[in-house]
Amino acid sequence: MSRGDALTIAMVGTRGVPAAYGGFETAVEEVGKRLVERGHRVVVYTRGSDSRAKSYLGMQIVHLPAVPVKQVETLSHTGLSVWHLMFRRRPDATFVFNAANSPFLPLLRLRRAPVALHMDGLEWRRSKWGSRGKAYYRWAEQFGVRNADALIADAPGIADYYRHQFDVDTELIRYGAPILDDLPARGVAEMDLTPNGYHLVVARFEPENHVLEIVEGYRRSAAKLPLVVVGSAPYAAEYTEAIEAAADGDDRIRLVGGVYDQELLDSLYANALTYLHGHSVGGTNPSLLRAMGAGTAVIGYDVPFNREVLDDLGYFFADAADVSSRVMDAEADVAGMIALGARLRERVKEGFRWDDVADAYESLARRLTSGSSVHSSARRGQRRSEDWDFDPGRTAAK
Repeated sequence: MSRGDALTIAMVGTRGVPAAYGGFETAVEEVGKRLVERGHRVVVYTRGSDSRAKSYLGMQIVHLPAVPVKQVETLSHTGLSVWHLMFRRRPDATFVFNAANSPFLPLLRLRRAPVALHMDGLEWRRSKWGSRGKAYYRWAEQFGVRNADALIADAPGIADYYRHQFDVDTELIRYGAPILDDLPARGVAEMDLTPNGYHLVVARFEPENHVLEIVEGYRRSAAKLPLVVVGSAPYAAEYTEAIEAAADGDDRIRLVGGVYDQELLDSLYANALTYLHGHSVGGTNPSLLRAMGAGTAVIGYDVPFNREVLDDLGYFFADAADVSSRVMDAEADVAGMIALGARLRERVKEGFRWDDVADAYESLARRLTSGSSVHSSARRGQRRSEDWDFDPGRTAAK
């Protein structure tokens, strides 16, 4: 690549890199390092990192603080990041993650820095936000539609939502999935677990992730294999207490809290008989992709996002009673679960490659640099209705 082809690309609105938190951060790291390898200059705005290094995997890191309060942490850091961008070398393209950060797009437009906004899932449906928070997210979606040069959706359902609600096209860019091969069983053995000898949940303890229904359903079952629940919730004490109460007295249920050793977490994914995925309001979920890349059979909450990612290669549940049935079905057909996991791994190998994701970001960055923008057609976008129903008409198939 010649110097003339190289772009300066800024990534704003996440916790940054090294990735140690969620899907946005993983995307920034996986895409950013590949763009660097292709000769681009990538600037990542980061908060809360233990490392103060100014570069990581070739990406330039800008460390800025944030107000450590749930309601304003992301906005405060993004505001500082955009202000920093205003007085530094203008990027050829800026990727802003999270629709909540849309109020800062006019500043980037003032700077004449083309900007794409990654819209994420339906944040206004998350229980952790009160009525004001939910109203803010709904407003921020519309503001983002009106002020971005491009909108990124990570799942067809999210793209459908913006087309239906605002009559605007989005860039469909999925997440990639790691392929987890030859993982050591070190941590699994230390936890007194055996390969294909347990069911796994990995999720924040939030109602829309249905951890409580999973625990309650499992408890009602006659399952022999233990249920290992990885996760916690810094802002949901009442919900956490309900989960703990549902598990209390059942030695089969192991609430292990957060697991921050990535090798151990990957080993837990790879050695489970099933992964129970209760997420319901996001798009393409990185935890689901990780389980698929580990070759683990999935029992997923029955919403279109999960069915589309799994391509219906899974068991599905709508309530605790379904969980009981699905867990028992899985234990009755261990060989079938292993075969199903292998099919899921092949699906992510073919359809969720980080190289393809990086191609899409690079292509979008070049188009933004060349003047491509939806702003002229979307700047008067109005929400068409007050609700959006993602009920798939659940069949709890298989």
